[in-house]
Amino acid sequence: MRWAERALLIVLGLAACKDARKTARGPVADTLDAAEYIPRDSVDSALNAPRLITERTVIVFWVHAGDSLNAEDAASALEDLNYYTEKVSGPLKAYGITLVPTNADTVFLSLPNHQRRPILLTGLEYPFGYLLIEPGGVERVLAGVYADDELLDEIKAYFDLPDDTTKVAPRITT
Repeated sequence: MRWAERALLIVLGLAACKDARKTARGPVADTLDAAEYIPRDSVDSALNAPRLITERTVIVFWVHAGDSLNAEDAASALEDLNYYTEKVSGPLKAYGITLVPTNADTVFLSLPNHQRRPILLTGLEYPFGYLLIEPGGVERVLAGVYADDELLDEIKAYFDLPDDTTKVAPRITT
């Protein structure tokens, strides 16, 4: 009888831990330290929770399906994705666009009526790439790796950005 009681306590304890992990994995606000915006790999637990997007955002994603790629191809794609993402991070900051990473298969867009609209990142041509989101607009998925100039062109076109990011007032001379 003593052994059965211990086994029951262990099972109940494991079930409680599983329920606590399940509730802790709700949508995460779209804030991360700027140094952590690039997905390391799909098992990075901080990036597995779905994002809740509330502002103009570019999401760099690498979903779990990317783990099924050939190891050399996946490493090369991840290296390129990281490299080009780093190259566009400065201009994104200058335009006031948030850059966040995710390994989650779903991203949630915050709607004005306190609802959330899910955006699925599964079933794409490539299991990695970029998601451009303008709240109130239609999102744009850029699956695969884009060179920094192509990526910046896509971002400028989507967000209707000017070519000049300078915010310096004109100098008046007399």
